[in-house]
Amino acid sequence: MHRTLIVARMDPADSDAVAEIFRDSDATELPELIGIRARSLFAFNGLYFHLTEADHDPTQRLYAHRESPLFQDVNTRLAKYMSPYLPSWREPKDSMAAQFYSWERK
Repeated sequence: MHRTLIVARMDPADSDAVAEIFRDSDATELPELIGIRARSLFAFNGLYFHLTEADHDPTQRLYAHRESPLFQDVNTRLAKYMSPYLPSWREPKDSMAAQFYSWERK
């Protein structure tokens, strides 16, 4: 299992709107195109955490579909609610947390 955690800034009052954007997107073929099997969204003190789970690292597939109208729609709609955690943000990988420990019950 490959997990990716994306961190950004979001007003907690916007949680429902952001969830709706992903509900709409997850009803399309985009998650399958990218290879995402599960998604969880979290809010904490003005921060947004977006956990995705996939069988394999979806980074290459994500970048391959960045110009897709489905991907562009999600990004355009989210832009109203999100801001980068770091001002130096340039692309999606700049908002991905680095995993430094993992454990799973066998």
